[in-house]
Amino acid sequence: MRVGLLGTGPWAIRTQGPALAAHPELRLTGVWGRRREAAEALAAQLETRAYDDADALLADCDAVAVALPPDVQAPLAVRAAEAGCHLLLDKPVATAPAAARRVTEAVSAAGVASVVFFTLRFGSGVADWIDQQARAGGWLVGRADWLSPVFGGGDSPYAASPWRREKGALWDVGPHALSVLLPVLGDVPGADGDGPEAGSVRAARGVGDTVHVALRHTSGASSTLTLSHSMPPAAAGVSAELRGPGGVAAMPEREGSPAEACGRALDALVEAARTGRPHACDVRFAERVTGILAAAESDLG
Repeated sequence: MRVGLLGTGPWAIRTQGPALAAHPELRLTGVWGRRREAAEALAAQLETRAYDDADALLADCDAVAVALPPDVQAPLAVRAAEAGCHLLLDKPVATAPAAARRVTEAVSAAGVASVVFFTLRFGSGVADWIDQQARAGGWLVGRADWLSPVFGGGDSPYAASPWRREKGALWDVGPHALSVLLPVLGDVPGADGDGPEAGSVRAARGVGDTVHVALRHTSGASSTLTLSHSMPPAAAGVSAELRGPGGVAAMPEREGSPAEACGRALDALVEAARTGRPHACDVRFAERVTGILAAAESDLG
């Protein structure tokens, strides 16, 4: 499968680029970026070609991986689907429900495969834990906390990201938290179409960009998310747990690198393209995530 990379930022350099170059079933056709010099530098690192025109790269590919800000990603994903390319997208697929819906519609109309790279869902250990808890069922409450020091004094390559500065942890790590809770506790009522039902999503602000979100799920369970990029390094951490009649289930620590997780996401894309069977983390799931986060953002006022 010939695949192109759209994006030249830290995520493309550290995660998607190396995963694409190393994958045994893919041939990296080229790289496109909004800055020519950055595309040339990354293409040289990955031993491939830099493209000046995104549509020219799409024309030369069977699939594309996108490592761009969400509101740049969404219209490019539509163009890629219309060009017949299978899609590996980053989360969130978009920050506006209408934009996410257009991606879903384009994928459906073109009949291409899609996988959205929710890192935890493709991480060794965590993905199996999520599947096990979903099979067990019966959970009453859940929580997911993603507390990072991106803006809190940590030495993060993402601290200078304009879209993260604008949208904060709600949109950057909120998708990760939802990718853990939704498969286990069920969707949020009304998350498709016109958005979640009134009262099923509530949100409040904390220090810096910290946001607390409370959800009501279709299973009857409830959950909370605490999301922040404003934690000092000593207070940072990622955790999740579920509680029900069987006791407490705590998410295991993440194992392996994001690039390894991206390799598994690429495996999933290859399989979905080969079989035509949608993956659980496709654009339809990502559209629901966008709808929930948009409702939380609206509730913040």
